[in-house]
Amino acid sequence: MNKHWWQEVVVYQIYPRSFKDSNGDGIGDLRGIIEKLDYLKLLGIGAIWLSPVYKSPNDDNGYDISDYEDIMEEFGTMEDMELLLAEANKRDIKIVMDLVVNHTSDEHPWFIEGKSDPDSPYRDYYIWADPKPDGSAPNELKSAFSGSAWEFDPDSNQYYLHQFSRKQPDLNWENEEMRKIIYAMMNFWIDKGIGGFRMDVIDLVGKRPLEGILGNGPKLHDYLQEMNRATFGQHDLLTVGETWGATPEIAKLYSDPERNELSMVFQFEHIGLDQQAGKEKWDLKPISINDLKEALVKWQVELGNEGWNSLFWNNHDLPRIVSRWGNDRDYHYESATLLAILLHLMKGTPYIYQGEEIGMTNTPIHSIDEAQDIETINMYHERIEMGYEVDEVLRSINAKGRDNARRPIAWSAQEHGGFTIGQPWLALNLNYSTINVEAALEDPHSIFYTYQKLIQLRKDHPIMVWGSFELMSTAEKIFAYYRRYQGKTWLIVTNFSDEEQAFHCEDTVLKTIIKNTDCNLTDLHNLTLTPWQAFVVEVEQDTRALSNS
Repeated sequence: MNKHWWQEVVVYQIYPRSFKDSNGDGIGDLRGIIEKLDYLKLLGIGAIWLSPVYKSPNDDNGYDISDYEDIMEEFGTMEDMELLLAEANKRDIKIVMDLVVNHTSDEHPWFIEGKSDPDSPYRDYYIWADPKPDGSAPNELKSAFSGSAWEFDPDSNQYYLHQFSRKQPDLNWENEEMRKIIYAMMNFWIDKGIGGFRMDVIDLVGKRPLEGILGNGPKLHDYLQEMNRATFGQHDLLTVGETWGATPEIAKLYSDPERNELSMVFQFEHIGLDQQAGKEKWDLKPISINDLKEALVKWQVELGNEGWNSLFWNNHDLPRIVSRWGNDRDYHYESATLLAILLHLMKGTPYIYQGEEIGMTNTPIHSIDEAQDIETINMYHERIEMGYEVDEVLRSINAKGRDNARRPIAWSAQEHGGFTIGQPWLALNLNYSTINVEAALEDPHSIFYTYQKLIQLRKDHPIMVWGSFELMSTAEKIFAYYRRYQGKTWLIVTNFSDEEQAFHCEDTVLKTIIKNTDCNLTDLHNLTLTPWQAFVVEVEQDTRALSNS
């Protein structure tokens, strides 16, 4: 298996609206990112996944693109984008662009012309269908943002498909000319020197909606291999696909180097563990640590060398992990650092979502008027109409709503957290006076420095990148595993709970690599793990842990 730069780095996701505002309009922008590149260099990351900055009317915060080769005005200009690429490159940081090609904005010139003229060649760039005899939608497909996935156009007496907002019409990937233009656009960005693409809902581009097929359509992998040949296959770029329905076997189709498709995928099996089976993400249930172990271990073991893992807890669509599965009240530091250590020591490329490295938390709202996110707002009104209680719906929003991740970063304890001198587009969490970058940098024992150390360990120790993975048999609330590489063995132990846990094994400790509590780790034979304790130790090579029960 060839080795690539993207296997060795840590990637940091930036949601531009919420990162840093440079001009006082309350919205983060490209020059704000440039201002903070030295901070990211200090953290140690090797690549930035940049959420969309293309021209957009912003119905879905930039994931509705009206021009792929221009920059959204509120973020800056193409000159600013080129400066960001140059300044990041000086710091050995690559920029990975968010590629949204399952759909466009309804304000994209292709859709405007295709909608106004059914004879235009652009009409077939999108998916149109006749109504049923009674005038209703072609079938019962639902939008991810509530309601039907079909929108009626009275001028042409046809429906168009939108799997997300009605202002995000789906592209028709069966149109070869459309695909060629997409590939030319990708090469436009590759020629500017980007480091790769994160591919939004890429598993949906092979859809055949009239057959009820959305994800993993029959020609999906043909399209990706064609894309690879026409664009990034000529370069060593990071390409990661967002694939909600992937299993390890499906992931191998995407990321097996022999297939010439993508570097890796984002799979979400672990992300759905606090969701009731067969229901929506808003229907909550407590997480089972055993279920979490099973999901993460399956992906560590089953991909083998036929694929590559992406490792993440957070992104712009997901709630803050320390609030979701940690304990942000009583053990904020301990649970945040445990989650970091547990994830970064696994095999794969780790992703940090902005603010994760300082332990940013969820932000409860008390009224739907405080929400900005289209998915949240649509769900709220749909469920209220169905008879749900307001408190119940708000409880789901506060647990899982996307605004949790999108609150601006607090850079200091100043007004608006130093994010802007204006009025923020979305209010900051009220705890910004204590959870902010300046405070984290001033405290040598902060969450930030755990992330910094994990990134440096990855640079210094190939075992973190290339080592094999082996789960240790333990009590339920203890998540422990080994990494082994070239004669070295590291043992990673975490207490994923608010209670003390008894831990014992026969391994002989050679040295401590990293820990989140002040404890003596020279003897592991009878150890009482404190709540949310996590540590990594190097142990003698040929010993095996006893089963903990």
